Amino acid sequence: MAQHADHPAYPVGLRLSGRRVVVVGGGQVAQRRLPSLIAAGADIVLVSPAAKPSVEAMADAGEIRWERRPYQEGDLEGAWYALVASSDPDANRTASAEAERARVWCVRSDDAEAATAWTPATGRSEGVTVAVLTGRDPRRSAAVRDAIVERLGEGTLAAPHHRTRTRTPGVALVGGGPGDPDLITVRGRRLLAEADVVIADRLGPRDLLAELPPHVEVIDAAKIPYGRFMAQEAINAALIEHAKAGKAVVRLKGGDPFVFGRGMEEAHALAAAGIPCTVVPGISSSISVPGAAGIPVTHRGVAHEFTVVSGHVAPDDERSLVDWAALARLRGTLVLLMAVDKIGAIAQALVTHGRPPETPVALVQEGTTAAQRRVDATLATVGEVVRAEEVRPPAVIVIGDVVALGDGR
Repeated sequence: MAQHADHPAYPVGLRLSGRRVVVVGGGQVAQRRLPSLIAAGADIVLVSPAAKPSVEAMADAGEIRWERRPYQEGDLEGAWYALVASSDPDANRTASAEAERARVWCVRSDDAEAATAWTPATGRSEGVTVAVLTGRDPRRSAAVRDAIVERLGEGTLAAPHHRTRTRTPGVALVGGGPGDPDLITVRGRRLLAEADVVIADRLGPRDLLAELPPHVEVIDAAKIPYGRFMAQEAINAALIEHAKAGKAVVRLKGGDPFVFGRGMEEAHALAAAGIPCTVVPGISSSISVPGAAGIPVTHRGVAHEFTVVSGHVAPDDERSLVDWAALARLRGTLVLLMAVDKIGAIAQALVTHGRPPETPVALVQEGTTAAQRRVDATLATVGEVVRAEEVRPPAVIVIGDVVALGDGR
């Protein structure tokens, strides 16, 4: 008896491990459905005179048993579940009738109304299986499934574990990207959704913090009490303290944790304290911010290299580790981070060591955010332009001929 159209299907999860499943037909439907049945641990018998190459590979690997012949009456004996998907309508009807008599749940790819079971659109994310049925509209089922799985994966739809579970304390160093909350990685967003404590940098994607559940403790790293030159030590101590208390801790940093982010210092401190640490790379502002402003850091025939430099220390400072003379001789693109207040001295050093004073410069403030602003200059004028235009951090500075390829010239 077929499923009545006015009655909804009853959703259920089948535990098929070690149980006989018969698949009739080795075409596209089998190609799509067999992997999930294999993953479920089913004892699968394929009945079909021919099969797609990928299905044949499953048989060759021993994942399924393949009877290389058409369906015959009695093939469903002992089966718990059947998938009927051959190209022979008569065989499909006969197999479906056998399933009905034997009370075997049967999916029909050619006639959903004649089936006794429907296959939902399924997806998985972090141990959660999502199955969606929307009647006889498989495209809608797939669309709903994709929307849910995507949100679970990116962390915008939280599916928290039960709070009484045994937890391993640990810290995730998460690169939040250049500022736009959509530019954090999927893994980073998911870890944020699962966090108990978030210790955030000033330059992290602040909009993401508003999405956190009310129970999450958010700590502004800039406001952790510390004495002079003790900021990093205080942050390290806070990470260790909360992790040892059994909390899931996320250290949310702007850009990438290891690109001028002092992430390795934090990783070393956690390792010394015996705290597990996960590093989640982020999109670095050194590439993404110029791109958002229409500037490619490399371009065929213009620049075959780009160099990323921290500008927080002036060229004449004895603490500087940068060979500015060598940088001035390079023909490629220079990208400066944390250099707004030192750009005048940096530009002068580059010109002194041979970089042409007319070399184009672009300053991109608050890149990738709604407040993004681009200011253009040259090495000869950039010091004055920064003052006149009141450019403020955070800003990424791009030096080189690629600037002239961008939108602002």
